[in-house]
Amino acid sequence: MLKLYTYFRSSAAYRVRIALNLKNLEYEAIPVHLVKDGGQHLKEDYRRVNPAGAVPALADRELSLSQSLAIIEYLDEAYPYPPLLPADPAARARVRAIALDIACEIHPINNLRVLKYLTGQLGLTEEQKNAWYRHWVEVGLASVEARLTTGPNAAMTGKFCHGDHPTLADCCLVPQVFNARRFGCRLDHVPTVVRIDAECRTLPAFVAAAPENQPDAE
Repeated sequence: MLKLYTYFRSSAAYRVRIALNLKNLEYEAIPVHLVKDGGQHLKEDYRRVNPAGAVPALADRELSLSQSLAIIEYLDEAYPYPPLLPADPAARARVRAIALDIACEIHPINNLRVLKYLTGQLGLTEEQKNAWYRHWVEVGLASVEARLTTGPNAAMTGKFCHGDHPTLADCCLVPQVFNARRFGCRLDHVPTVVRIDAECRTLPAFVAAAPENQPDAE
């Protein structure tokens, strides 16, 4: 059975949970708490699983993988139905671009270790830290909104980020919107993002992957 090293609030792990559920793949969830015990992801036993000391990590028999997008693309190739990337090269590139807008532009400057550095080494207050978070998430989601609604490829947007079936892009979008709401980000400027998020969250795969429905939820 697949094993997923996960943390209920990790948006990167959330992406992989969605993908696993969309593909109806059974997996064992192994919680790795990012705060307790000084961060269980930093302990030596977990670093033997993922030397980078981050979640998620996926074990498939002898194979161990890290990085959420790499994991999802592996799942899409190893377990191809239903596909999370379109067959057409141009469409695949568009889906990847939306996913990377989130995973590479928004998420890295707002993840837990960055926020801890802001309040620790740099001495920002909690409100200053949250203002940082809100600013970059709001700016980043505005870019995603623009990609979904303007330009020559906007017609490819459907019920979901690309067409009428969930893709890798939706696996990334929903966790980011969850985090945006958690930190009180403004979302009135991204109506298409909000609409797609709502559509996704009607599907059992997304509901089952939600943080509040994880065995380690607090």
